[in-house]
Amino acid sequence: MNELARRLASAIHAVPDFPKPGILFRDITPLLLNPELVAETARALAEPFVTHGITRVVGIESRGFLWGPMIAQALGCGFVIVRKQGKLPPDTEEVSYDLEYGSAVLEISQHALGTNDHVLIHDDLLATGGTAAAAAELAERIGATVAGYTFLIELGALGGRAALARSAREVHALLNYPD
Repeated sequence: MNELARRLASAIHAVPDFPKPGILFRDITPLLLNPELVAETARALAEPFVTHGITRVVGIESRGFLWGPMIAQALGCGFVIVRKQGKLPPDTEEVSYDLEYGSAVLEISQHALGTNDHVLIHDDLLATGGTAAAAAELAERIGATVAGYTFLIELGALGGRAALARSAREVHALLNYPD
């Protein structure tokens, strides 16, 4: 584990049985209290994609909105939001997908991306990969090309990296919790 990962791990608290029994929630609230660590995290999330020609970062509701704009700023590109169903004005594209503890629907504005966009998908957490794959599907449906994924935390035991890697896109995470 590198120095940044050690500092991040010490700033993230594990909360057992939230939001449901058996789930170990990774609370990033303490991390957000440290502005220098937040900025360093944004740079580290963007760094592997600096030479990928990214034109938009797609951030997934809700915690993907925290670093997504900062990653976009670091890459010199725009930021696009993907939200839960019913939270964006009309003219959206939507997709249903499975979570590790349920199912959901995501939406994106049909006008947010175009055929010349090369996007990076960002969320705070990679679990099964379902949410990130759904966001990538939305981006592709409206014409963009997905270059890769970047996450603050990866829950390795849930297999999300393997699920996303099947698409041959780069998957980057700053922290990996194997269990």
